[in-house]
Amino acid sequence: MSTETSSNVFAGLDWAVRTHAVCVIDASGTVRERFEVAHDREGLAALMQRLARFGASVRIAIERPSGLIVDALVEAGHQVFPIHPNAVKASRPRYRSHGGKCDASDAYLLADLLRTDGHRWTALSPQSDSIRALRTLVRSRDDLVATRVALGNQLHSTLGAFWPGAAVIFADITSPIGLAFLKRYPSPASAARLNQARLLRFCRAQHYSGRRSPAELLARLRAAAQGLAAPLTAESMAQVVRSLVAVLVPLVAQIAALTRRIESFVESLPDGQIIMSFPRAGRVCAAQILAELGDVRERFPTLDRLVAEAGAVPVTYQSGKTRSVSFRWACNHRLRHAITCLADNSRHANVWAHSIYAGARARGCNHQHATRILARAWLGVIWRAWTDRKPYDPALHNAALKLASGEGG
Repeated sequence: MSTETSSNVFAGLDWAVRTHAVCVIDASGTVRERFEVAHDREGLAALMQRLARFGASVRIAIERPSGLIVDALVEAGHQVFPIHPNAVKASRPRYRSHGGKCDASDAYLLADLLRTDGHRWTALSPQSDSIRALRTLVRSRDDLVATRVALGNQLHSTLGAFWPGAAVIFADITSPIGLAFLKRYPSPASAARLNQARLLRFCRAQHYSGRRSPAELLARLRAAAQGLAAPLTAESMAQVVRSLVAVLVPLVAQIAALTRRIESFVESLPDGQIIMSFPRAGRVCAAQILAELGDVRERFPTLDRLVAEAGAVPVTYQSGKTRSVSFRWACNHRLRHAITCLADNSRHANVWAHSIYAGARARGCNHQHATRILARAWLGVIWRAWTDRKPYDPALHNAALKLASGEGG
């Protein structure tokens, strides 16, 4: 088929782990072709060949905004339109009343939604290689941190059952020195002869830079509640501690290595310098924001689209005299986490940010709500700086200047 005809066809791809269902329809909604492809090299090649029959740039609807198949379709020149799963779920009764679901019917539903409501969605634009590389590093680190937190909680729970003091002697149980201590002293019996001199030698060997003396650390260890586990049970729990420490030590080291790589990488990017210019943005937090924000300005042509993507504004329900406002669940959760982290940090170093946060708390908002309100305010400034490709300049921040001069109070 000619490239001109490709503007009159619409494809829907129902993504799955092993196989993908594809449906191609024309401008009247008639099915032109249905097929399935495997999620492997041969399957993706077959997908590109079959789509090429309908033109060089086919419009394709899919329920995910990223992934290997999305990247492959975009790189091949096709127009990919991500449609949120909630929109697809809400549209199913429009096509069938029995409530059933199958991959083939969802592929048709996606294609037809694109045919009838395509003006509601925007095609993905390929991000630069730098952003894609940064996103890979940042998301992988975030996933490893989540794993570390889960294992740390399991370790803390295990210690709480038979040796609570070991969980509190150092501030972070998953820190290198905390793990080194548990590797050396995995049970109360192994630390029976621990005294100030031995703890001092241990701290020096681990290059401990904390402000607490060995005497204070030892007092904290001994002041904790005593475990009541029987000797055999305690030894079993000590083995669990050894196992968890053995997993956590390399995990913590790899997180640290990824962190160093991310910090170096984001500093080398022009957009990274823009995000890092905001108060207390840091390098990792800036990298998390930039990884989700990207460098394609057309993706967020308006501030409203960005704040909705970041989940920084609530959802309003209104019908007649009834009106309610609820939390926005459908959003980019990684972007929301990153932007609220920046907002929470900034209130400690920026008068304007502190004023917005304090005002929200004074109105009765809890910490999380007040932080989201501040994040919404920062997003307006970030969006402008990102759109104009200029670092944050406090001298151009009118709201902050008014507050500093006393006009905003």
